[in-house]
Amino acid sequence: MKISAKKRIGVHVGTAGGTWTAVERAVAAGANTFQIFSSSPRQWRAAAVKPEDAKKMRELRAKHDVGPVAIHASYLINLCSQTESVRVNGVAAFRGEVERALALGAEYLVLHPGSWKGLTREEGLRLAAESIEKAIDGVAWQGKDFKILIENTAGAEFSLGAKLEQVAELVERLKACAPVGVCLDTCHVHVSGYDIVSPDGYTETMLLVRDTVGFDDVKVWHCNDAKAAMGSKLDRHEHIGEGTIGAEVFRRLLHDERFGHAVFIAETPVDAPGDEARNVGVLRTLAAG
Repeated sequence: MKISAKKRIGVHVGTAGGTWTAVERAVAAGANTFQIFSSSPRQWRAAAVKPEDAKKMRELRAKHDVGPVAIHASYLINLCSQTESVRVNGVAAFRGEVERALALGAEYLVLHPGSWKGLTREEGLRLAAESIEKAIDGVAWQGKDFKILIENTAGAEFSLGAKLEQVAELVERLKACAPVGVCLDTCHVHVSGYDIVSPDGYTETMLLVRDTVGFDDVKVWHCNDAKAAMGSKLDRHEHIGEGTIGAEVFRRLLHDERFGHAVFIAETPVDAPGDEARNVGVLRTLAAG
């Protein structure tokens, strides 16, 4: 579908009642882009996409000018595990994620590659790249508006993506065989130890983004405030402007012309009805002012 050029701000929404209902939830929250899980993120079993659901989603997206759509891959997937059976299960599960994303017409599939605990950094990167290549082998993604986005992580030891350099290296290894890009998470950046809060720190961190993953490859920003301190490595999301990052950082990011092509999607807590709309509203206000 054709997406208009206006700034894309959205939120992760549920799919109860059918995947197409996510469009209605996003619109109700004031969003013009959104993210979903294509199946339960904590279960291996996943049903195939119903053609009627995919058709209805496409129709509703076109009607409301909603997109791009991102799907977040299952948290169970570990494509660089030292255990072969874990990798085999991960490859099969990720292949299913790719197939469902393509069936639904999603533009982005966000992935945490996994943990290389018990291996070396080099071995972890190699296994992740090989596993992703295996997962997409024979899948007809060529010519479609679709990218696998490697997301940075919260900085835990052995977690592939804890450093921007790791994200950049994995993307570079995959470019010859897969449609790839990058998703950056503000909470993950912050708790990994990168300073985006102080003006000087923001400048330095963005220069590092430029020199590693590159601005153009950042297709999605997950906009999450943080409950924990910078460098804590604790992945605890907070409502926009209510955490240790603060609203001003999101204003700065939303106005950063180097990410004028990117979309901004909140994965903030849902503590009460209307929280999705509240966080989208805060982001929209910050983008406007």
